[in-house]
Amino acid sequence: MPNSAIDEQSIRKPKLNVAATLPSPRLRVSRLTQAARELSAQVDRLRFAAPVTHVYNPLAYAWAAHERYLREYGSGPKRVIFLGMNPGPFGMAQTGVPFGEVVAVRDWLKIHTPIEKPVPEHPKRPVLGFECPRSEVSGRRLWQLFADRFKMPEKFFSHHFVVNYCPLVFCEESGRNFTPDKLSVSEQSRLFAACDAHLQSVIEILQAEWLIGVGGFAFERGQVVAEKTGVKLGKILHPSPASPAANRGWPEAATRQLIELGLWE
Repeated sequence: MPNSAIDEQSIRKPKLNVAATLPSPRLRVSRLTQAARELSAQVDRLRFAAPVTHVYNPLAYAWAAHERYLREYGSGPKRVIFLGMNPGPFGMAQTGVPFGEVVAVRDWLKIHTPIEKPVPEHPKRPVLGFECPRSEVSGRRLWQLFADRFKMPEKFFSHHFVVNYCPLVFCEESGRNFTPDKLSVSEQSRLFAACDAHLQSVIEILQAEWLIGVGGFAFERGQVVAEKTGVKLGKILHPSPASPAANRGWPEAATRQLIELGLWE
């Protein structure tokens, strides 16, 4: 065979099958669940000083619901990830789903599983699972916005996903909610290292283009991870009823911010 033919054959490369390089839905979900389990194990080893007296980890006692959320809605790549701060006492603390207002999770996301109890459980903050009679206002507002705009969860999750930065719920002795931004510097350092690594994994697994912080804290933590992943960063107003601005037409405000970012029309 002529040398020219040998040279040509030796340098000829097969065409890259782009589809074959993408994770399968099953592999993507497997990686998401593994990342969540690793985060759960890491934060379970942490200890927190007063005024924190009780720490709930929904990734442990509400794992069945959280795993179903990942399996049902995390199998495809996402253009946009919405990032919350940490579980609310009447949201993810009860349902295992980020911003997990009971009615939204049960009736729109169609997730309804038995929820175990955290140990120890604060007597003033019982986990009742899907029997919890109280509504998480932030979660109700967020999921209602998505339901009104996309109608079906499959349509929303075809390009979007929702995740919390920190998986833990902190309670004071009085039962009052304690947010992670109020932890000591040393406590934040250990906790945030695990949360940063998990968020980076989620961004990479879902091949996200955008990370949208829901509120200032999530946006600030998102900045740290965005520098490592190259994901684009944005922010929307937090839907908390503690925010006067959120009580004056939050859905319209959040929609306007997403349109300005070029993510919605």
